Amino acid sequence: MLDDNPSTALLITVDTELSALLHQRGISLDDNIRSSIWGDAHGGSYGIGWQMDRLEEYGLKGVFFLDPMPALVFGPDFLKPIVSAIVQRGHEVQLHIHSEWLADAACSPVQGRTGRNIGDFSLDDQLILLHMARTWLEAAGAPTINAFRAGNFGANDDTLRALAQLGIAWDSSVNPAYHRHGCRITGARALAGITRQLGVLEAPVSGIIDCPGSFRPAQLCAMSAGEMRAGLRHAVQDRHGAFIALTHSFEMLSRDRRRPNHGVMRRFTALCREAVRLPTVRSAGFHDLPPELADKGAEPTLLPANRMRTAMRRAQQIWGTWRYERRLVPA
Repeated sequence: MLDDNPSTALLITVDTELSALLHQRGISLDDNIRSSIWGDAHGGSYGIGWQMDRLEEYGLKGVFFLDPMPALVFGPDFLKPIVSAIVQRGHEVQLHIHSEWLADAACSPVQGRTGRNIGDFSLDDQLILLHMARTWLEAAGAPTINAFRAGNFGANDDTLRALAQLGIAWDSSVNPAYHRHGCRITGARALAGITRQLGVLEAPVSGIIDCPGSFRPAQLCAMSAGEMRAGLRHAVQDRHGAFIALTHSFEMLSRDRRRPNHGVMRRFTALCREAVRLPTVRSAGFHDLPPELADKGAEPTLLPANRMRTAMRRAQQIWGTWRYERRLVPA
C-alpha cells in the first residue's frame, strides 16, 4: 500500500567504479582504487568516504552502484574492503557494470566478445555478465542486490529482460539525456517517473528542463545547486514518488584527479541540506521503495525551463572550469 501521506523518496546514488582508462595507461590497481574510489588528492580523500561523511552528517542514506567488472583483470578480492566500508556505515550497495573491462579480461565469460555497453551484448551474454557480477558483489559481503544501473546508461530492453529473469527488481539505467548516446531502453527519452517495464521496475534518473526540449539530469557535475534545489522542490510539489540524484565516486575531484573540486563538493552538501529542510522528503535506498510507486497514475512533470536559472548555471560552470580544471603552472 502507498502511504496515506505522500512523500518523495530521495535516492542519492553514487556510481562507484575504477577507471578502465587509468588501467590502460598503466596505473596500478591500488592507485586506481585510491584515485577512483577513495578520491585521494592533494593530501585529502574526497571519494566515497567523504560522501558518506556528508550523508551521515544530515542523516541520509546513499546508494552506491559498485562496478565489480575489474575482477575480470584483478580477481574479486579488491571488492571486499569497498563493500565493507559502505555496508558497515548503513548505506546500500547495488550493481553497476562497465563492460569495457571485458577487453582486458584474462578469461572472458562471453567467449571473447567485447562492447562498450552492456546493451551491446545478446540477452544470453547479458544474463551471464549480470549473474557473474552480482555473485561477486554478494560474495564480497553486499546484502541481496535488488537494483542495477548500466555503465554509460548503456542498457537496452534485453537488459531489463535479463534483470527480470535474475530476480533483480529495480533498474535505474534510464537517463533521458543519454537517449542518443547508448541508452536504448524503449521510451527512455520521455521517461520521468517509476514504471513497470518488461518485468522490472524502472526508476529513471531525475532531472529538469533547462532549455526548451533539453533534459538536464540531476547529476552534481551537470546541475547547479540552485537547479538541484528547484528540481527537488518541484518533485515534492508534484508528488513524485522518487527523486533520483546522481554522482560518481570521483566526482568531487577535478577531471585530472589532482585536486578537490570544492564547487561540486558544495553542491553535494547543498543537496543534503535541502533534503532535510523539506518535511515530505525521505531518504531511501532501493530496498526501501515500495513497488506500488509504479502505480501512482499520472506521469510526473519536469520542472520547466527558466532562462535566468540556466544562465546562472552556465556562468558558474565557466568559473568552476577556470578555478578547478585549469592546469596550474608552477611559478
